[in-house]
Amino acid sequence: MVKKRKPTHPGLILEEHYLKPLNITKSSLAEAIGISRNTLYKILKKESRITADVAIRLSKALRTTPELWLNLQQKYDVWEAEHNKKVHSENIKPIVPLAAANYR
Repeated sequence: MVKKRKPTHPGLILEEHYLKPLNITKSSLAEAIGISRNTLYKILKKESRITADVAIRLSKALRTTPELWLNLQQKYDVWEAEHNKKVHSENIKPIVPLAAANYR
């Protein structure tokens, strides 16, 4: 089932729910978690994904879990893929019978 509302990119959540309320600068966060400012800026601008490594770093610095960041990223990525016209224009046929697919 394809969702209509696009999930929020984790970079926006990072900025709106952590950086701004906690008054943390982008530079200080990048330094604290050991990534380049450029990498952090790309995440915040939705130009880059949150990797497992970055998720672990964010979770330690912000006292969250890596799964929080990875789940946010995954939901965003899946929505993007489901709404990619190129994927939907391909003629993809199921290779598993319906009964077998329901068994899982």
